Amino acid sequence: MSPTPSPFTSEALARYLALVHGRAVSAVRITPLGGGRQGDKGYGYGIPLRVDYTLDGAPRRAVVETVRPGPFGHEHMADRAQSLLWAHGAFGSLPRHVASLDVGAVRSSGELVPLGSAEELFMLAQFVDGREYADDLLRLRAGAEASSLDPERADALCDYLVEIHRVRGPDPGLYVRRIRELLGHGECIFGVADSYPSNASLLKRIEKKCVEWRWKLKPRTHRLRQVHGDFHPWNIMFRDGTDFSVLDRSRGEWGDAADDVTCLTLNYLFFSLQRSGKLEGAFEKLWRRFWERYLERSGDGELLEVAAPFIAFRALVMANPVWYPNLDAAVRRKLFNLIQNTLAAQRFDPAHANEYCA
Repeated sequence: MSPTPSPFTSEALARYLALVHGRAVSAVRITPLGGGRQGDKGYGYGIPLRVDYTLDGAPRRAVVETVRPGPFGHEHMADRAQSLLWAHGAFGSLPRHVASLDVGAVRSSGELVPLGSAEELFMLAQFVDGREYADDLLRLRAGAEASSLDPERADALCDYLVEIHRVRGPDPGLYVRRIRELLGHGECIFGVADSYPSNASLLKRIEKKCVEWRWKLKPRTHRLRQVHGDFHPWNIMFRDGTDFSVLDRSRGEWGDAADDVTCLTLNYLFFSLQRSGKLEGAFEKLWRRFWERYLERSGDGELLEVAAPFIAFRALVMANPVWYPNLDAAVRRKLFNLIQNTLAAQRFDPAHANEYCA
């Protein structure tokens, strides 16, 4: 059976962009961006499309973002619409984040329609130049020597998180919701666990420990802060030096700072495990540098008391054969060791990363 043709033809997008801008556009060209954005991943929520066009004689660029039907809480059109409508409002309120320009409704024929007749929604977002931060980590994983720019970029990312996490959230109930969704959201612990093809008994034990952690974190509503929510190396675009933008903020404007910090730092551990089976060398230096700098500059020592379920969530994604089908089995085992040992500890200690994985 041949795949369903995309409704995003150059003709359909030309008509849509004319509505967005209030005047005609020309020379519309469409380029899928999925290859670079996915990197080593075997699964993604959608393939963004770069759109080049001409407006008033000047070149313009934008990105069409969609969420494809599937698991992780994206089964229904209304699920996907909720994600895109939230992103449209939230992208522009976070420093350095690309802006959403519009949310549109489309039928499979390519016709733009009122929302009540929509078969799918999509978002038109700002396009930014740059290379994913994942490229730096892939270079180090391949055995390259660290450059002076590697710690400088880690410092820039650390200081960015310190800055955005200074903004306190408006409603303590949003913290309770964020911790509840850390477990129960289709994209988070329970949803990711449901996508595993095996390991049911182990996953059941992990889920039970995470429920215990939810009740430990639930009262700590004073921790509600502005967050990115998916601060991983594929959502960070660097240009020259330490100049960067961020993409694809997720699952709420407010949450716990531990979400962002663990999301990024676990990638230093993850890439190092793939390279040599343990945290060492350039990756260990970046790991220690980031944790020490963040804790010193934020003054948030309590983060180490709440980090465990956030680490469990991110490590469950990394160990998942749906997301990383080519990952070595030994690395998967070490990630599961990390999850279990971290959940069993009262407080996370970044200096013991290798012991947690053992």
